[in-house]
Amino acid sequence: MDARQAELLAQADAHELGRRLRSIRVSRGLTQGEVVGDTMSVAYLSRLETGARRPTVKALTALAMRLDVTIDSLLEVDPGQDPDEVRLALDYAELALESGEPDEAAQHIDTALNRLDAAGAGVRERAKILHARSLEASGREDDAIIEFEALLEGESLSGLGRIKVGIALSRIYRETGDLGRAITCGEDVLSQLSAAGLDASDEAVQLSVTVAAAYFERGDTSHAVRLCSKAIAQAETLDSSRARASAYWNASVMQANRGDIAAAVPLAERALALLSEGQDARNLARLRTEVGRLQLELDPPAVDEARENLTRAVSEMEWSSASPTDRAWTLLGLARAAYLSGELVQARELISEVEVTSSGHAPLAEAEALTLAGRTCAAENRMDEAADFYQQAVLRLSAIGADKAAAQLWFDLAALLESVDLDEAARDAYRRAAASTGLRARTTAPAVAHELTS
Repeated sequence: MDARQAELLAQADAHELGRRLRSIRVSRGLTQGEVVGDTMSVAYLSRLETGARRPTVKALTALAMRLDVTIDSLLEVDPGQDPDEVRLALDYAELALESGEPDEAAQHIDTALNRLDAAGAGVRERAKILHARSLEASGREDDAIIEFEALLEGESLSGLGRIKVGIALSRIYRETGDLGRAITCGEDVLSQLSAAGLDASDEAVQLSVTVAAAYFERGDTSHAVRLCSKAIAQAETLDSSRARASAYWNASVMQANRGDIAAAVPLAERALALLSEGQDARNLARLRTEVGRLQLELDPPAVDEARENLTRAVSEMEWSSASPTDRAWTLLGLARAAYLSGELVQARELISEVEVTSSGHAPLAEAEALTLAGRTCAAENRMDEAADFYQQAVLRLSAIGADKAAAQLWFDLAALLESVDLDEAARDAYRRAAASTGLRARTTAPAVAHELTS
C-alpha cells in the first residue's frame, strides 16, 4: 500500500468500507472463514464489516488479496460516482442467474456496464464474465463462447478470473458436444495455473472435475474417474468445504452414470455433509435433492433416508434462491418416494405440484412426472388412464428433442408403453432413446477394410 492509499484509508468511512468488504465477499460466495484463512480472526473481519473497526494497512492489503480486488477499488470513490452501485447491480445479476432469470440478469449487467468507469479492475472483470454467463443462460452459447474466448486471450484477467473463464468455456464446449475443445481448453488453463502456483484453490478443483466430465462423456471413463480422485485429494488439502464438496459430488455423478449407484451414494452423502458446513443454502438444497434421488435408485431403494433429504430440501428451498426447476425436481423425488411406499394418492398430489411448480421451466421433470402418474394408475390396474398419461409424457418429451438427459426416460417409457399394448409408440420411444444417446441409422453400408494383395 502506498502513501496515497494509506491516506485514503485514514479518511475512509469505516461503515462504508465495511459494507463494501461484505458486499464483495458475499458476491464471491465466500464465508468469513474462507476469506480470512490464517491472516486474521473471523471476529476481526466481522467487526470490520459492521464498521465497528477500521482495518489496518496490513489487514486491508491482505483482504484485497484474498478477495482478488485492488486496494484502490476498496478505497476510492470518484465524485458523483459510487462503485458500490456497480457491485450491487452485479450482485443482483448473479442472484438472477442463479435463480434462472437470465433476462433480469442482463438488465442488471447492462446497468453495471454503463457505469464501469466508477469501478476497479476486479469489478470490470466480473461484469464481463457475468455478461458472458448471461448469454449462455439465455441459450446463446455461440455468443457466450466468443466472449469467453476473447477474455481468455486477453492479458487483463486475474488468476481467479482465468480459472472462472476456463471452467465456463470447458463446460460450454462439453455441453455443446465439442469434447476435444472442452478437454484442451481446461487442461491449458490448468497448466497455466500450475505454472503460476495458482492451482491450490477451490476453483481449480472445479476446473479439474469439469475436464474430467468431458473425458467421461468422450468415453474415457477410467481416466475421468482417476482425475476425480486426484481432484478429491487436492480438495482435501484446501480449507474449503466447497472445493471438497464439488470434487466428491462430481465423482458421485460419474459413478452413477457408470451404473454403480452403490458407489455413488456415499460419495454424494460426503459432498452433502461438506456443503452443510457452509452457507450456500441453494446449492445445499439442490444437493439434498440429488442425494435423495440417488438413494431412490439403490437396490433396494433407501426410501426413508431419501424422503428425509427431499423434505429438508423443500424446506430449505422456501427461503433460498431456488429456481422453479430446482423445486420441481425435488417435488418429483418426493412423489417417487411416495409411489415406492405405496402411497399412491399422495404421489399423485405431489405430481400435480410438479406440473404447477415447473410451469414449463423443467420439461424433463414434467415428462417424468407424467410417466410416474401413469405408473400410479397401472398399480391400481387402471390401464386406460395409465396409457393416457404415458402418451402425454411422449408429447412432453417430444418437445425436448434429442437430449442426452432424456435418453433413459425414453427407454423407460418404451417399456411402459409396451405394458399397455401401445407397441408402435413403444418402438418409436426406443428409437428416440437411441437418438438421444447420439446413435443414428446408417444410410450406407459400413466400409470394410480389406488386406491389399499384390
